Amino acid sequence: MKELLAGFAKYHRTPEYEDEFSARVYKIGRDTKGARLTYLKVTGGTLHVKDRISYDGLEEKVDQIRLYSGEKFETAEAVEAGEVCAVTGLTTTVPGQGLGAQQESSVPVLEPVLNYRIYLPDEVNAVEMMEKLKQLEEEDPQLHILWNEQLQEIHAQMMGQVQIEVLTQLIKERFGVVVVFGQGNIVYKETIAKPVEGVGHFEPLRHYAEVHLLLEPGEPGSGIEVASACSEDVLDLNWQRLIATHIMEREHPGVLTGSALTDVKITILSGRAHIKHTEGGDFRQATYRAIRQGLKSTESVLLEPVYAFTLEVPQEMVGRAMTDLKQRAGKFDSPEFGTGNGMDYAVLQGTVPVATMQDYSSEVHAYTRGLGHLTLELSGYDVCHNSEEVIAETGYDSEADTANPTGSVFCAHGAGFIVPWDQVDNYMHLPRQFVPEEETQTPADGRSYETNGQSFGPVHRQQSSGKTGWELDQELQQIYAREFGMSREDMEDQERRKWLKKKSDAPKPNVVKYDKKGNPIYPAKGPQEEYLIVDGYNIIFAWKDLNELSRVNIDSARDKLLDILSNYQGYKSCPVLVVFDAYKRKEHPGAKSKYHNLDVVYTKTDETADAFIECTVHEIGHKYRVTVATNDGLEQLTVMSQGALRMSADNLQEEIERLSRLEYENYLASQKR
Repeated sequence: MKELLAGFAKYHRTPEYEDEFSARVYKIGRDTKGARLTYLKVTGGTLHVKDRISYDGLEEKVDQIRLYSGEKFETAEAVEAGEVCAVTGLTTTVPGQGLGAQQESSVPVLEPVLNYRIYLPDEVNAVEMMEKLKQLEEEDPQLHILWNEQLQEIHAQMMGQVQIEVLTQLIKERFGVVVVFGQGNIVYKETIAKPVEGVGHFEPLRHYAEVHLLLEPGEPGSGIEVASACSEDVLDLNWQRLIATHIMEREHPGVLTGSALTDVKITILSGRAHIKHTEGGDFRQATYRAIRQGLKSTESVLLEPVYAFTLEVPQEMVGRAMTDLKQRAGKFDSPEFGTGNGMDYAVLQGTVPVATMQDYSSEVHAYTRGLGHLTLELSGYDVCHNSEEVIAETGYDSEADTANPTGSVFCAHGAGFIVPWDQVDNYMHLPRQFVPEEETQTPADGRSYETNGQSFGPVHRQQSSGKTGWELDQELQQIYAREFGMSREDMEDQERRKWLKKKSDAPKPNVVKYDKKGNPIYPAKGPQEEYLIVDGYNIIFAWKDLNELSRVNIDSARDKLLDILSNYQGYKSCPVLVVFDAYKRKEHPGAKSKYHNLDVVYTKTDETADAFIECTVHEIGHKYRVTVATNDGLEQLTVMSQGALRMSADNLQEEIERLSRLEYENYLASQKR
């Protein structure tokens, strides 16, 4: 023991800590009351209770510092560099994450390659269980829990049987539920074989965005890379950054099996926005559709996970081993021979699909009578050895995937209509920037391009048209004729006449009189502009789909409601105000923001959404024909007494569905024409 301690003293280096605060998260857990705990080691400076920590674009306050000893803990006011502790108040930290000055984070090396369905007992609610399993996912970054919305099923992506056994026991201990895992399915991915330009256009009434993206095959294991080759003179930098955000914010499904797209470099070539009608959500739609249109226009490749293997068997059994590996679509070099441990052995090394190696280790032990040894190590993804069979079994139809459309939305005569992916070229407003290499010449100087601080290789562009201003004006005239059925001059003249008529018909201003109590007396109301106020959380909990989603993640339910209302506002073209309760939050000053074309309000501390809505109706009721959407009966009576109209949650949902059906009927009518 003395020698061991002496060795520690001799070789251990005392760490040197900086004065600036830094820490490393090493574990996520929960206490007996369900409070989220972030376990961390302070690697610099001092951490105090109520300190604010910024990470991942958030700023959160440390509510409590705990020093644990087994199950028991003591609270502390501060911890110094070198100490470990658990803190409450941080909501999205992950193991391996750096905080403060220590920003670099450790990323898990292993990536799950098997997908399992989790079967629950009949009495267990799947949505509630999903929320609990998400807690386990926070604690283990290598655990991927997925919710299949169409099938209403929970799936887990994991490495294999050992992880299944551990997770099964953990669920039983933590939640008292015995679950069963289904048969594991391979997690496939997709990439492309040839470069292509994808075009996405989104132009329902009073919305506009067009995006052109170059999709190129990337290096194996590179994931998704984003670059820009678009001049700021063509599309403002803020829109380009928004497109890049939409590219990276989610996994994009491929068109073969719906598996995640990977190993693709995506370059922004061109795009267009409208100074009045473009909202952020428009570019999201156009970006997604451009990627899908590009995938449909090129050759896609199905990828499967592969192992790097080392198989050691007695020499007399090497023929059997090579036959087995060939039948399993393995690739390997010539065997190496050697002698050791009293026997002659042969060693095979190479790669083999994960799908074909299930339980092969036990088979090796059987036919070698325990003398063989198989080592498997995940080695990324390679071209699928039986892609046709997998595609047929999956039965994925990219055109039936309504959540990921391949076509674009255009507008004509005041109505939006859908254009299939293979006809987008006939309607798009911007020319293509990329053509296959055999159809163009590369730049003579071979230079690389750089835009917005990002460099990229030569992009094959179509020859500049060299059009004059008069020729471009002619193109604009054609667009006006195609989209609106009239020339630009006629349209501008028509709009001018409408404006003059509107101005002449405008009511003359009235002198406002006041009653004895000092309240303004307004004249009788004539036709007024509509104004919709929505009680956000009330609607979320009243709509079945949003209510179920809120149990899993309230933020997702809120975002989905805002997306639905944003689309609805595009149909109605009236101001929409969405109010969310924040009155229970301590020291909340209230917040107002824009979500695309919506006004969003979070009430301040001690102010309910009901009170804010009532005050707003009182303030704007004389200017607008106000409608309040809520299921709160008392609030409905209150706003009605102030002259506002009421709309229940069911009525709002029916109105939104009616307008959606109307848009589809307009599309069908346009197709018949």
